[in-house]
Formats: sequence, C-alpha cells, structure tokens
Amino acid sequence: MAEFIKINPADNVAVAIKDVEAGGIFDIEGVRISTLVKIPAGHKMALRDISEGEDVIKYGFPIGHLLTDVPQGGLVDHTNIKTNLEGLLEYSYQPDLTHIEPAAEQLYFQGYRRADGRAGIRNELWIIPTVGCVNGVVQNIRKQFEAELQQYPGIEKVIAFPHNYGCSQLGDDHENTRKILADMVHHPNAAGVLVVALGCENNQLGAFRELVGEVDQTRVKFMESQKIKGDEVEYGLGLLREIAMAAKDDKREPVPVSELKVGLKCGGSDGFSGITANPLLGRFSDWIVAQGGTTVLTEVPEMFGAETILMSRCQDAATFDRTVHLINDFKAYFMKNDQPVYENPSPGNKAGGISTLEEKSLGCTQKSGNSTVRDVLLYGDRLKTKGLNLLSAPGNDLVASTALAAAGCQIVLFTTGRGTPFGTFVPTAKISTNSTLAASKPLWIDFNAGEIVDGRPVAEVDEAFIDFVLSVASGAPTNNEKSGYSEIAIFKSGVTL
Repeated sequence: MAEFIKINPADNVAVAIKDVEAGGIFDIEGVRISTLVKIPAGHKMALRDISEGEDVIKYGFPIGHLLTDVPQGGLVDHTNIKTNLEGLLEYSYQPDLTHIEPAAEQLYFQGYRRADGRAGIRNELWIIPTVGCVNGVVQNIRKQFEAELQQYPGIEKVIAFPHNYGCSQLGDDHENTRKILADMVHHPNAAGVLVVALGCENNQLGAFRELVGEVDQTRVKFMESQKIKGDEVEYGLGLLREIAMAAKDDKREPVPVSELKVGLKCGGSDGFSGITANPLLGRFSDWIVAQGGTTVLTEVPEMFGAETILMSRCQDAATFDRTVHLINDFKAYFMKNDQPVYENPSPGNKAGGISTLEEKSLGCTQKSGNSTVRDVLLYGDRLKTKGLNLLSAPGNDLVASTALAAAGCQIVLFTTGRGTPFGTFVPTAKISTNSTLAASKPLWIDFNAGEIVDGRPVAEVDEAFIDFVLSVASGAPTNNEKSGYSEIAIFKSGVTL
C-alpha cells in the first residue's frame, strides 16, 4: 500500500494514507520527497515548496492559502492554512452537464407496497407526539405495546419519536415542527402512525390534521389526551391495536430500484472522506439515478466553497436560481445571527486532516456524483422529482438526517471518518472512510469504504456496496436499528416563548 495519494494532477499536496514519520523518503509521481515532520494519516504533505499567501490545491481546486511558507515534505494543516472564502458571491449559470446513461437492466429490492402506490423498506408502527408535553405518554404506549407485538406478524417494530417542540414556538420554527411531523405521518416506511396530542399546545391537533391532509384512516389515527377521560395510555393502546390489525398481514414484494429514495449525508469527516466514502456514495448516486431512482444531497453550509460545481450541474436556469437562493439564504442566516459563514470545520474534522471549509465542501459534495441537479427543496418539503435533488438543511447530523427522511428518503447513507452511533427515523447506514474506524467500531459501522485505500479494487467495492444497500432496502437491519437508536431533531432558528 502506498503511503501517500495525490488526488488530482493539479494538486500541490498529497494525503498520507497512514501515519508517516519524519525522515521518510517517498517517490510521488517521479519526485523523491523526504518528510520533514510526522504526517498523520489523512493529513496533507506539501509536494513542493509552497509560499506564504499561495493557494493550496487539493481535488484540483484551491482549498485556502498558506499563512506561512511550507517547504516540500512539510505538513499543511489548519494551523498554517486559511480559507479564501469571504462575503457574498455573485453567481452566473454556466451549465456543465454529464449525461447518465439509463441502466440496461432494472433491478429490484423486496419492499412494502402502500395503498397509494408508494414503496417502503420497513413496516413499523410509529407513535408521533404533536408536542413534547406528551413524550412520556408516547413512550409508555410504545413500551406496553411491545409486549403484544408478536401478535401482529407483519409489523417489524413499534417506535416512539419524542421531541421538545410543538408549543411556545413562533413563525418558521412553528411551521418547521408541523411540516416535519406531517412528513413523518406520510412516510412509506411506516405501516401505520398514531399521532398523540395534548390539547392546549400551539400545534393544535385540528390544524395539524388539516396540514397532514388525506390519509388511510385504518393506518393513521389521532388522539387528544386532554379530551380522554381516564387512562390516555390505554386509549392509545386501543388505537394502536386497530392500526396493527390493519397491517398485520403486510408482506414484502419485489419493488423496482427506481422507487428508492436515498439521503446522502456525512459527519465526523476526515482527510479520507473525499477519497473513499464520499466518492463511493457519488458513484452509487449515479447508479441509482441510472436506475431511475432518487438521491438527495443536503448540509448547505458544507456546500460553501463547492457550490459552483453544483450550480453548473443544474438542469436549467430556474433550478440554478433556486440553488443560488439555497446557498445565499443560508449565508444570510449565519450573518443575521452574527456568526462567521466560513469557519465550519469542527475539532474532529481538523484532527482528521480537514483544514478549511473549501476542503470539507469539495469532499462533501462528492457524495452527489456527476448527475444533473433536477430539483431544489426547502426544509420540510417532500420529494416530487426523481434524480438528484438538493435539500435545505444545516450540517448538524441529526437535524439534516431527519430532514432527509422527512423529504421521503427511505434510507440515509452516512459517511464518517470519526464514527457515530445515532440513527434518524429511517435506517441510517454508516460508511467508514478508513479501515481503522471500521475495525474499532464494528457496532457502529455498516460498510467499510476504507478498503479502497487498502488496495481493494474500486469496482469490487462499488458492487459490494450496491448489494449492501439493496439488502438493507430488503430488510437487513443497520447497526443503528440493531441498537434501537431512532431519533428525530427539528431545525430551530427563532425564539422560544
């Protein structure tokens, strides 16, 4: 295995594949380079003398400029590089579209066909509170119903989704809560949903039902706790039993991959994210699009610095304009709150080898592959267009993953170089960027993309990954599901009363 990888011919840095001590001598594209200091795995080594103020090039693009001279063989990291990004930018539509050839053969997974024609990959009962005040009620309903679950063989699991919102919220925060919860009611991974309200909250049940709209009344039921005389938990159990009876005979059947909707997310990124796991998701995204399916890229602040790449892939000027708003609206949100727009990399990112937001974004956006951007969604919107979509949501792992699931994604693919155990309300598969993480956290990591730098052929890894995703879509549990980690988080930007 090579010690360094030069990602793009134009790069003036290479990435260490493993920890490299000072004094090592390496041949990189015919140039003999001696490491002057230790270069940790995932971090960058200067391939030539780079002067103060000069751009550092990685992925073929500038990722910032140096604050000091760095000689050939020196370490380039967050201590000696600064972002080039500042202020708001002017954008122009300059399309550069890549045609993705439709697949010659349509593949299938084993899913659940809903009455409205949509497909789910799980058959679960969900208990959703309209307000945090009834979190205890929904948890008690779940606990008591679990003892009865074996009576309903078609139901895979019962899950409650407590949250802190639904009251004392105004404006966008109130609407965000309502929209995300309504999206969950309609999600095809749910065999049925019990909505539990209190009665005096801002998120009034009557108005919420209007927002939810038409539902299968045998599969979706509502209760208002303050109007129930006696034990509201027992009342809720009765409603849940009715839903379970309607779903008890549900069975998996072949569903075309064209009906898969997949969320693309990364968190705890490191220097390998843009080399292994994110490009793997990009190739998978293009494969899904070729199958006629859908992928969704979010984390808008982690598009900053690479947004022009996405803009050039917009299908038309109207989609480009919506993408510009997507970017600028999030920048305005940062500035409204007097926060720096471009200081994104976290301590974990920096420890893993990511130094600037440009570097992080250029790696992050690789999850979208080369497909044309077909639509741009606001936070809480549900998917309506097949192909690659962009979604407005922050970089926060649980908030963004919840938004992807709420948009209609049946599964979230989550790349990570540092590791994380969480899961949102759909299967949340963790793909490690490096083999060390996969070996140390087997109860977190579902697929190891680090094998790519270990020498496993890329085509072989891609094929194994497609098989993995289709197995999850057909019922194989992800590690977050095995551990019972299923949560939601709703974006909040305003005051709390």
